[in-house]
Amino acid sequence: MQNLGSKIFGLFVVGLLGTLLYLTVFSDGLGQGPKIAVQDAQGQTINLEKPLKPILVNFWATSCPGCIKEMPDLAKMKQALGDRFEIIAVSMDYDPEKQVQNFISSNPYPFIFVMDTDGSIAKAFGNVLLTPTSFLIAPNGKIVYQQIGEVHFDQVTERIKQLSPQL
Repeated sequence: MQNLGSKIFGLFVVGLLGTLLYLTVFSDGLGQGPKIAVQDAQGQTINLEKPLKPILVNFWATSCPGCIKEMPDLAKMKQALGDRFEIIAVSMDYDPEKQVQNFISSNPYPFIFVMDTDGSIAKAFGNVLLTPTSFLIAPNGKIVYQQIGEVHFDQVTERIKQLSPQL
């Protein structure tokens, strides 16, 4: 009877390892970037489904202390990595437009600021409700990082370097 139990346990371990291998090598990970596009300040369209370079989409609000706290660090990361990636800072639909515009004009961070006035961008990312929430989208369109709460800068910086080694 003990031998049968060992075989069953062995099969369980092999099955578990196979599942983990499949999930880490062959699965889509955190999913695909949504089929939406945003525009930067110059009117250039950025396709989030399949961007030309890594894009960190950061949902934020002027009433969110964690969002405001992490913005200088996001700016430092952008300055350090330059054109290897973009940051799109998406304000939540409940944030008053005038308040968002005042914040942006008082804080000229090197981001692409987008106001999600109707909530469609938050909805496209799975109904984002909490801020800050961030997604890193690879050039192939896969979401390779997702964080509710402040960004883990070392982890995201390394991931961006892996995704854009040619720059």
